[in-house]
Amino acid sequence: MVLTDTHTHLYYETIADKRAALMERCISNNINRLFLPNVDTESVPLVFDLVHNYPEQCFPMLGLHPCSVKADWEQELDNIRNAQQQNKIFAIGEIGIDLYWDKTFLKEQIEAFRQQINWAKSLKLPIVIHCRDAFNEVYEVLQQEQDEDLRGIFHCFTGTLEQANNVTALGFYLGIGGVVTYKNSGLDKVVAEIDLKHIVLETDSPYLTPVPFRGKPNESSYLIYIAQKVAELHQTDVDTAAHITTENSKLLFGI
Repeated sequence: MVLTDTHTHLYYETIADKRAALMERCISNNINRLFLPNVDTESVPLVFDLVHNYPEQCFPMLGLHPCSVKADWEQELDNIRNAQQQNKIFAIGEIGIDLYWDKTFLKEQIEAFRQQINWAKSLKLPIVIHCRDAFNEVYEVLQQEQDEDLRGIFHCFTGTLEQANNVTALGFYLGIGGVVTYKNSGLDKVVAEIDLKHIVLETDSPYLTPVPFRGKPNESSYLIYIAQKVAELHQTDVDTAAHITTENSKLLFGI
């Protein structure tokens, strides 16, 4: 069995022995593929340091997180674009729109999102979307930019069944994480109705820790609990859920 964490910030742990322990726990739980999104310029070297140390398990993605879109967003985009040109990456992300914390830079978030979508298209890479309290805004941009080169993941999907169907109709995968294990999230009911061919798994570690560790820092090894829940919802076994979702990730990322 091979499990794929399509979205983890495991690189935030910079103490070597603690990071090694995190990776060991991943491997012992069959989580052998980890995709790493940066969030801004400063996190780029952290991503590549982890990739350098674990090249068989870790795969980099680069983008400007919407919460990192501030007054200097154009310079940040230039820095990340330069890093993209100097390194092999497997997606543009995480990118998108976030209106939960601050709406000050909504216009700039949309422009940064659109620019990075076009980067991804030109590089024939998927995008990994961060969308919080902004589904309509994100969906409108995707509809405007839709063509045969637009593909990717709606990271941390927690929306309605209608929204899920809209996402998959565009050819995107739903990134399902720890929220699916929360008792009153309602995401379990949505995931149960979505074919596994549209789903990839993720932790978003160190955030959104699944049950039974909710309230503690998340880590990629906990992906096994998300896989178990998704398998339960689809009335299948973990091996099957792992196989299908990992194959989905291979189709998307090309590795």
